[in-house]
Amino acid sequence: MGAFDMLSIADTSLGMHQTWLDALANNIANINTATATSQKAFQGQMVIASALPGGGVGVAGIALTDPTGQVVNDPSNPLADAQGNIRMPDIDLASEMTQLVMAQRGFQASVEVTKNAQETYSAALQIGKS
Repeated sequence: MGAFDMLSIADTSLGMHQTWLDALANNIANINTATATSQKAFQGQMVIASALPGGGVGVAGIALTDPTGQVVNDPSNPLADAQGNIRMPDIDLASEMTQLVMAQRGFQASVEVTKNAQETYSAALQIGKS
């Protein structure tokens, strides 16, 4: 595997991890988004990763969480129905934060691979100059 192959594979990983981070950030930002019980709850996004032919990883798709969410009793909310219920997303903050750490670490690892591949390529060019 050459330096260009490493750069290409690391680039695909950076893209997938960035998409994952974006989805997690969107989920966390909307974790307290309430809707009326007559409407769908905010649907969290889950990134589906897949191996690419020839190496690397890509985003195969985005799955959405259940639109029914959770019905919560909050009579003080202006969106509450006659029984005082609202619909909240079915998103677990602890799970989202755990995934956020994993996605960050994966992104950081991809950055390091990119740096190492660039250094390897640079060193090869220096050898060629001699």
